[in-house]
Amino acid sequence: MSDWLDVAPEQDFVPGSFEVVEVDDMEIAVFRLSDGFYAIEDLCSHAESTLSDGKLKGDEILCPMHGARFSIKTGAALSPPAYEAITTFPVRIKNGVVQVRDSRED
Repeated sequence: MSDWLDVAPEQDFVPGSFEVVEVDDMEIAVFRLSDGFYAIEDLCSHAESTLSDGKLKGDEILCPMHGARFSIKTGAALSPPAYEAITTFPVRIKNGVVQVRDSRED
């Protein structure tokens, strides 16, 4: 289990924005959607493309390589050619700072 990592001040995020941080040698994209903050592994489960380079549509991200859609909230693969979910991570706000943590080994 890793410690919480500061991403950016909450005020730096507007709905629809994101920041990418490295946690335990992995890129994590932290998004602010209209209803809160969410974090996903920044890697398509189909083609290992960087998802944050894709288009954000509501609470979904489209892979820039082949157009696979993923839920930012749940990590679910929503369309072919991707069939495997992506990893999601816990996000919190502490003292006005957005934080993320690698929870895979909890």
